[in-house]
Amino acid sequence: GGEIVAISNVTADGRMRAHDPAEWDDMMKIIVGNMAWHADSTYMPVQAKGAVFSAEVVPRSGGQTGFADMRAAYDALDDATRALVHQRSAHHSLVYSQSKLGHVHSGNSAYVGYGMDNTSAPLRPLVKRHPETGRPSLLIGRHAHAVPGMAAEESERFLEDLVEWACQAPRVFHHQWAAGDVVLWDNRCTLHRAMPWDLAEPRVMWHSRLCGDTPSELAPSV
Repeated sequence: GGEIVAISNVTADGRMRAHDPAEWDDMMKIIVGNMAWHADSTYMPVQAKGAVFSAEVVPRSGGQTGFADMRAAYDALDDATRALVHQRSAHHSLVYSQSKLGHVHSGNSAYVGYGMDNTSAPLRPLVKRHPETGRPSLLIGRHAHAVPGMAAEESERFLEDLVEWACQAPRVFHHQWAAGDVVLWDNRCTLHRAMPWDLAEPRVMWHSRLCGDTPSELAPSV
């Protein structure tokens, strides 16, 4: 369970957030960061099991949510890459992924992002077995970095290439939102992302994460 959180470029008192990158507040940096493929809460000790996402206000165009099936991606791996991913893990960190947008935890922000105050980076295998079906899938995305046994640049290139390859047709679906839509997804075998839209247009979404079950979603923090 957990509370429902607004992911919105409109403030609680109805003002549009600044859409010029030089003036982005921390919420805008989270919104733009979420335009890269990711799974929720992989950077927390217990990863989310799923999420419920609903639309209140949608832009005239763009702003879809993309989903990518990491079970199908795993199944499509060539033998050499499959052997490699079974031997590797990656650290997961929101602080790392948001730092690419200049989003640094300051401690006094009105919105730092759930997990921005996390100093640890859980180590998760690149292959995840679904606790209910047993099917393997790739656990990658924007929070994954620093593969042990790889140099930093090699790790970054390997993970970015893997995400780009994995999140291709026919493994992707983009949901075109209408106000009132509610989407539920399994965070244990999919990646998702927001598609760009004109940030001068309001997009008000509500997000609630479903707590993961330990031990299947627990990763040791280091």
